[in-house]
Amino acid sequence: MTEVKVKKGESIDKALRRLKRKLDREGTLREARLRKAFEKPCNRRRRKAKEARLKIYSSFY
Repeated sequence: MTEVKVKKGESIDKALRRLKRKLDREGTLREARLRKAFEKPCNRRRRKAKEARLKIYSSFY
């Protein structure tokens, strides 16, 4: 479970921003969105192949 402790004198907005950044880095929100609805196995394979291609091509630039 992701946790962010509010530092002394820190505003709640700043702590929320840190939490969102941490969740984004971990990929928690993205994974939750993907699991929200059922994804057929053929579509999952297609998505993963596309992500792999994008990852390879982005390393060239």
